[in-house]
Amino acid sequence: MKLDDLRKKIDHLDEKIIQLLNERTDVALKIGEVKKEKGSAIYAPDRESEVYSKIAKMAKDGPLPAEALKSVYREIMSAALTLERPITIAYLGPEATYTHLASISKFGSSVNYMPCQNIGDVFLEVEKRNADYGVVPIENSTEGAVNYTLDMFMESDLKICSEIIFDIEHHLMSAQKLKDIKRVYSNPQVFGQCRLWIETNLPRVELIDTMSTTQAAQRAANEAGAAAIASKLAATIYNLSIIAERIQDISGNQTRFLVVGKTLPGKTGHDKTSIMVSIKDKVGALYEMLEPIRKHKINMTKIESRPSKKKAWDYFFFIDFEGHVDDPKVKKMLDEVEKRVRFLKVLGSYPIQKR
Repeated sequence: MKLDDLRKKIDHLDEKIIQLLNERTDVALKIGEVKKEKGSAIYAPDRESEVYSKIAKMAKDGPLPAEALKSVYREIMSAALTLERPITIAYLGPEATYTHLASISKFGSSVNYMPCQNIGDVFLEVEKRNADYGVVPIENSTEGAVNYTLDMFMESDLKICSEIIFDIEHHLMSAQKLKDIKRVYSNPQVFGQCRLWIETNLPRVELIDTMSTTQAAQRAANEAGAAAIASKLAATIYNLSIIAERIQDISGNQTRFLVVGKTLPGKTGHDKTSIMVSIKDKVGALYEMLEPIRKHKINMTKIESRPSKKKAWDYFFFIDFEGHVDDPKVKKMLDEVEKRVRFLKVLGSYPIQKR
């Protein structure tokens, strides 16, 4: 077949694709009207998970990889969401932080984004309904839990409605050459994730903590002898040269983010539940609290403790396990746990994202 003929065929296919996309969007808008009548949330993580699962299965029949198709559909659904109703996502800012990038990977480029100065402000903007959802970091595969986020769940009534597993790549950037760098700015978590590289390549430089990697890039752009560890997008925005790429100590470095909102999504059959408990002050209390999880053969995937900040040596435990709060087995387990602890709070049930 000649080149011109092949291009005409592509043009014809593009016409069909656009027609089908418009038809799909019309149906999505009708679904939005039904949701509005029922008072349901516009964003449905359970439905999103179902769509992506179907895409992954259908991708096996063609040359396009599942991740590429997922990216396409993310933008299609993002545009449809915005047409149903303008959606605002609060995130730990400023622009170009990893939380911002993770938010875009989840909600696409068509929704509105609201940068916040700290994690507490993300929760506050959603609670005040200035934002529909918030995105906050919860743990890193290298450095562990983000305690500030855990602490916010002690006070907030917001629910976890989705999670984002995001690959993190750190880059050293500056307007200087490597030999002229005297100080490096970044978030404390980032320094922890790049510890070995820094000790080997910049053993004598001053490390200065910032609230975000974007703030680090801002400082590096305005100070002689300064560098930052941040994302490639931050280097582009602040006109910095990338001196060293992918300097994180572990190549599979990932951060898990949580999407917080006011409602819980429905079951997908492949869900995770997060709870917070305060145990009684007695010998064996932790074992007693965990026994129903073992008894009902529920897979616990995480347990983390935090001081209650109300009484010395008093702790809250954050627990993740597989299953949804509407699963009969999970309901029975939670009923038994609640009888054995001083306090139990369900933080959310949401679709599991594969790592």
